[in-house]
Amino acid sequence: MEANLRSRLITALIGIPLLILIIGWAHFWLFAAVFFLISLMALREYFAMVFPGRVREQIVGIVFGGALSLLLILPDVTNPQPALGLVVVTCLSIYLFMPGGLEEKLRRLAWTLLGGIYLGYLFPHWVLLFRLPQGRAWVFFALSVIMVGDTSAYVFGKRFGKRKLAPAISPGKTVEGALGYVAGSVIAGCIGANLFVEHLSWLEAVVLAGLLSILGQIGDLFESWVKRVFAVKDSSTLLPGHGGLLDRLDSLIFPAVFTTAYLRVFH
Repeated sequence: MEANLRSRLITALIGIPLLILIIGWAHFWLFAAVFFLISLMALREYFAMVFPGRVREQIVGIVFGGALSLLLILPDVTNPQPALGLVVVTCLSIYLFMPGGLEEKLRRLAWTLLGGIYLGYLFPHWVLLFRLPQGRAWVFFALSVIMVGDTSAYVFGKRFGKRKLAPAISPGKTVEGALGYVAGSVIAGCIGANLFVEHLSWLEAVVLAGLLSILGQIGDLFESWVKRVFAVKDSSTLLPGHGGLLDRLDSLIFPAVFTTAYLRVFH
């Protein structure tokens, strides 16, 4: 067994049982606290990647993203939009008085807004999903679809991968791996519909799992795009065999946003 695969398996054997315990039995406040901490750690990786050596910008970015997360997930904040607007205005105002050239500051502000929204606002949608009726079941469903799909893509890509999917962004990803991702996700969705959300028809489960698998891969490519711009292979070395925390979250963010919106509209 290759060393990278062995490291991936060890990390998964430790992380997956903990994740199952938190989703299945933790109170809302503990689930929210864990995901808020994960969001802060991912923000730290992101801003260390886009602002290497710039401690001031890293702190501003982490605080900005953390504030967005808190306003989104705190159960007592029933209408966070006004406060979210104030947080964004504060960030814009701070950058107005940051040192540096005008164009340089604007570029750094753009990366700060991107990171804050991407990880501080979008990632905590897992907490919003958990808060919905049957939220635990839906979190299990969405996570199983993405995680099984991701594993299937890795196996199919290693075994059958020939045609590059997006060589300019992620040279290692293949069309065959992407198809394996969809196939694995659909199978996981059909099984998950019976295990977690029994009211889903098989057709809805297939379509939803297929859409989530596509969004998961788009999210993966999006983070790879950012890493490619900054010539970084992994966001960090926190998780052996997987890279950084952000490298594991990238495929989970877009599906969480879509699933939360889907349930609010159709269920």
